[in-house]
Amino acid sequence: MEIAGVSRMVQLVNNQYPGPTLTASPIAPGQTKQYRIKCTQFGTSWYHSHHSIQYGEGVVGTIVINGPATSNYDVDLGPMALTDWFYDTAFALNYRVMHTGIQAPIPDNALINGLMKSPDGTKGQYNKVKVQKGKKYRIRFVNTSVNQHFVVSIDGHNMTVITADLVPIKSFNTQYLALAIGQRYDVVVDASQAAANYWIRADTDTACSRNANLGKVKAILSYEGANEADPTTTGITPPMGCADMAVTPYVSNTIPQDQFSSALQYLSMDFNVSQTVKGPLVQWLINGSGIDVDWSRPTLQYVIDSDTSYTEEMNVFEIGEANKWSFWIIQSVQDDPVEVPHPIHLHGHDFYILGSGPGLWNGDSSGLKFVNPPRRDTALLPGKGYLILGFPADNPGAWLMHCHIAWHVGQGFSLQFLEQKEKILGAIGDLSSFNSGCDSWKKYWNGPHPYDKDDSGL
Repeated sequence: MEIAGVSRMVQLVNNQYPGPTLTASPIAPGQTKQYRIKCTQFGTSWYHSHHSIQYGEGVVGTIVINGPATSNYDVDLGPMALTDWFYDTAFALNYRVMHTGIQAPIPDNALINGLMKSPDGTKGQYNKVKVQKGKKYRIRFVNTSVNQHFVVSIDGHNMTVITADLVPIKSFNTQYLALAIGQRYDVVVDASQAAANYWIRADTDTACSRNANLGKVKAILSYEGANEADPTTTGITPPMGCADMAVTPYVSNTIPQDQFSSALQYLSMDFNVSQTVKGPLVQWLINGSGIDVDWSRPTLQYVIDSDTSYTEEMNVFEIGEANKWSFWIIQSVQDDPVEVPHPIHLHGHDFYILGSGPGLWNGDSSGLKFVNPPRRDTALLPGKGYLILGFPADNPGAWLMHCHIAWHVGQGFSLQFLEQKEKILGAIGDLSSFNSGCDSWKKYWNGPHPYDKDDSGL
């Protein structure tokens, strides 16, 4: 498939990239799986493969769940997916990152809704959205990257931010958005300027990311009546720093501060390079262990078998009592040679961000935010810093928490919360789909297959 003027192998969903808007064994080649979800939240999200680095090959798409908004608008323009783009395959790059050192590859380009001009401007095309003067438009920005932090702005236009991930927030106006991998922001744009074409800019945050097409990753906001020429507008110089934006949930919640000290658990995050027969093995470890999943025996099978003999490499942390609060501090080891922020994403929950910062946390909870703290499902762990999170145990399941830099997931930076395990099977109900999926995977994996597992499996 040719993307941004360059042909490469891509895995398509419904014959398109990105896929259409819409914790078990992998889906074996030639097999299918139907997902049924109960939508208990509304807003913008995305789906992607968690089979090694596969989403970097194209198995990814956006999700819109309609609901109320904290600011009025006339037209929903839908998702605007942002991603870095490599001319080599993600699987090939992932292997090199795992075994050749600590330097991540530089993306050759970046895409907006699957489109972009080539760096020399001779091939490809820009994504274009049409607007009518006098109307307000909702745009849903989603960072689906492998390893790219974006700063988004629209020439000549402010944005009113109304959601962060799947959480409605108290709306605020801004000239730019800072999106870590996995994060989403819904904004309202007032088409109040002169009828013309304006650049939508997705700049690389150079404090933590690189791109060979630096400064030229753009889309077009085109007013009705404007010509077909590319915009000639100029933009702002947004701040760089790879930090989360300050957001306040629309619905206020107070976190039980009296439970914090007794419930707090520590997760040490460490960078490690060891020598193997394949050369250096680069890993990110949680409490000294890099996750390494067994595709043929997922965590749910342990629950079905009432087996608690989890291997160390599964990185399982049990959360028991229903609705009891769980608090976690992710603390970077200070003498690591690599200083990079990590977008931490949790499946199955929104979490509350009680605090974060550089260096070691001093243990003083008086400076943490317990009254209506930011709530979302992806937040940045500062480079060589700490991130303190909390959430109630109100959703039985096996929930992955991981860095959303895809290379780092492959290098082991993940853990799983096994929450209220005695209620999981009741919450799932019929296991026939799970069992048939695992059976078909084992049949495939135990037979001849072209590729072996060479990373964490996630």
